[in-house]
Amino acid sequence: MLKSLQKQASTSQGVWISGAGRRTDEGADQRAGRHANRPAGGGDGARGEPAVKEFRLEELEAERAVNDGAYLRFLHERNMSVGLYALNAGEPDRQQPHLQDEVYLVVSGRASLTVGEETTQVARGSVVYVPAKVPHKFHHVSEDLRVLVVFSPPEG
Repeated sequence: MLKSLQKQASTSQGVWISGAGRRTDEGADQRAGRHANRPAGGGDGARGEPAVKEFRLEELEAERAVNDGAYLRFLHERNMSVGLYALNAGEPDRQQPHLQDEVYLVVSGRASLTVGEETTQVARGSVVYVPAKVPHKFHHVSEDLRVLVVFSPPEG
């Protein structure tokens, strides 16, 4: 499946997630990482920011839940962004195709994921590449699903 998805990858543009409560403000990155950003070796030098940004999954999940949204973007850099996506068991996935390529890393839960015409089962440890503009949805969420999402280039 992944090889066929890689062949579908393109540089064309599409539409992004339409999830309720999605974080879009620029301060989200700093707020989400405020408790975990730690300089390593004096930072990256170019922007005066720490070279290492560390995040704790349980803290990200707590912040996502407090903000009552399915998606929390916690890192936005020049070439990528990273967020935490959550669907509870039985909850529908309302996302639309994105402008960016993305990689999903399932950190907990179980579901089916359809990408284009192909469906696969995902669970903790699953890693799935989704090319830009390709329709995709999680469905049959049988256990609360928590997924790290890496977008490249960065989303919104």
